[in-house]
This record gives sequence, C-alpha cells and structure tokens, in this order.
Amino acid sequence: QVQLVESGGGLVRTGGSLRLSCAASGPFTTYSMGWFRQAPGKEREFVAAISKIGDTTDYAVSAKGRFTISRDNDKNTLYLQMNSLKPEDTGVYLCAARPSVKYAGRFIANYNYWGQGTQVTVSS
Repeated sequence: QVQLVESGGGLVRTGGSLRLSCAASGPFTTYSMGWFRQAPGKEREFVAAISKIGDTTDYAVSAKGRFTISRDNDKNTLYLQMNSLKPEDTGVYLCAARPSVKYAGRFIANYNYWGQGTQVTVSS
C-alpha cells in the first residue's frame, strides 16, 4: 500500500509563493507522480505530472510558467513550487501516484493512490 502525505499549504497573498511537498512510502522510483487540485464546488483537476525518473513533465495551462513540479528520489518526496499565485489557485492540492508506469500523465483515472491533500488559499 502506497502512502502519500502532503504538506506546505497555507494562506498567501496574490503574487506570493508556496512550495508543496508530498512524502511517499515504498519504492518511490517506481512511481509516476502527479499533482491535482480541487476547489470548493468544483471537480478535481490536473495541475502537473512527472515521470518516474523526472525526465518528463507536463502542466495544466493554468500552471505553466508559474508552477514547477520536481522530485527527489533519494528523499522519496515530490514537490510543487508555486509562484505568482492567484486567487483562482485556491483549493485542496493532492498528490497522486501510479506505480510501475513510467509516466501516468494528466488523467485522474491513471492514478491508483492519493494523499489527503493540503489546503492552499490565495487572498486577493
């Protein structure tokens, strides 16, 4: 069973930055990873994804140029650096894992394991 624990969320003003972390159990180098978010009353949506070894990344249009996904396979940790935050970035951010696949991409159904999420609130 893969366990994922997110941290790093909080309250920030428009234009500010946050770095989210996701600590994973198990053989992290075998997991394709992703970040998703869910705003109140809205469906869960893709934010960013990264392959097992970090050679492939993908971003939602809303995140491109502002967010950076990365991973440290020695620390079993996934990151999301978020800059130039906007109120519309507010939501619960969840990390997701798909074992044994080089790159799971942007589709929610491709991921088997999910964390509980960390709240990000951007004030105007």
